Amino acid sequence: MMSVERALKERFSCRRFLPHPVPRETIESVLRLAQLTPSWCNTQPWQIIVLSGQAVDRLRDKLYAHATSGARSNPDFDFPAQYEGVYRDRRKVCGVQLYQSLGIGKEDRKAVAGQALENFRFFEAPHVLLITTPQSLGVYGAIDCGLYISAFMLAAREHGVDAIAQAALASYPDFLREYFQLPGERKFICGIALGYADTAHPVNSYRTGRAELEDVVDWRD
Repeated sequence: MMSVERALKERFSCRRFLPHPVPRETIESVLRLAQLTPSWCNTQPWQIIVLSGQAVDRLRDKLYAHATSGARSNPDFDFPAQYEGVYRDRRKVCGVQLYQSLGIGKEDRKAVAGQALENFRFFEAPHVLLITTPQSLGVYGAIDCGLYISAFMLAAREHGVDAIAQAALASYPDFLREYFQLPGERKFICGIALGYADTAHPVNSYRTGRAELEDVVDWRD
C-alpha cells in the first residue's frame, strides 16, 4: 500500500485525462476509503453523485452549453471576494505555470477564457463526481466535505488514479439541482474529475509549490 506521504507528494491537479475508464471496483474501493473521513459529530454530510460513460457525456454537453450561454455564476458558497498579499501571489504563480505550460500568453484573453471553460468539459475525464452537503449543517458541513474531498483524492492516488477538485462545477448549482432533480436543501461544494492522467499532455507537466513551515506555522511554547 502507498504511504500517506507518498500519496501527498504524488497527487496533483490533473487537467487532461486519457479516455480509458477506471474499473467500477476501483472507484468503489476509493469511495470506501474516503468514507473513513472524520466529520463533526460523525454527521458524514457528503452525498456523492458519480457519473461514468454516457452520463458524463450528457452532463458535459449540457453544462458546457449552459456555461457558455452567458448564465450568471451563483454558487451556493461564495467564491473568494478577492485575493490579496501572499494569497494573490500564490494564485498568480499557479496561473502563470498553467498558461506557460500551454503556451498561452497573459494578454491572450480568448485562450485564457477557453482554458477556464475546459472545467465544464471535465478536462475530458471519463468520470465525474459531484459533492453536496445539507444546507442545515452550514459551513461545518462544507468543511467536512472538504476533508472528504482531500481523503478521496489521496485514496485515488493510492489506487493509481488521478483527479482534480473542480470548484468551477459549483458555479451553477441551480442548473445542477434541476438536472439531477435534487431538493433545494442540497448545496453543491464542488466536483471531482477522475481518471488516468494523460502524462504526455503539457498541462500535466508542472507542479505547484508549497509555502515553507515558517510562513504558515506560529510556534508558541
